[in-house]
Amino acid sequence: MAGECILIVDDNEMNVKLLRWVLEKHGYTVHTASDAQTARAGIRAVHPQLVLMDIQLPDVDGLQLTREFKADPDLRSIPIVAVTSYAMKGDRQRTVDAGCDGYITKPIDTKQFPIEIQKYLRGGRGGTPA
Repeated sequence: MAGECILIVDDNEMNVKLLRWVLEKHGYTVHTASDAQTARAGIRAVHPQLVLMDIQLPDVDGLQLTREFKADPDLRSIPIVAVTSYAMKGDRQRTVDAGCDGYITKPIDTKQFPIEIQKYLRGGRGGTPA
């Protein structure tokens, strides 16, 4: 639904630009963080309806950051979707085990991506087939 807030946690500027462009085109409010410290502050400041989490961050592994957010009673209800170039066998399960609510592989399909985002915002579990 237009106007919903999404936090993108990704240190790759090109990925952030693409995700932001697609999401804003569909009416979402987008905030970004390029590292764990900024993500920690951002999630508390804007309390987004969804977090898109890159797994490879410069300071803290995205899965560790997900575990941290899911362990916090004030944040655990926020869906977190791993958006990653990891597509090896077992990677999806690692994200689920860390607490991610879904898994989308990079590069994203710009037509399918907003549909998947909407599923997660409605409380569903979407994601790219394994």
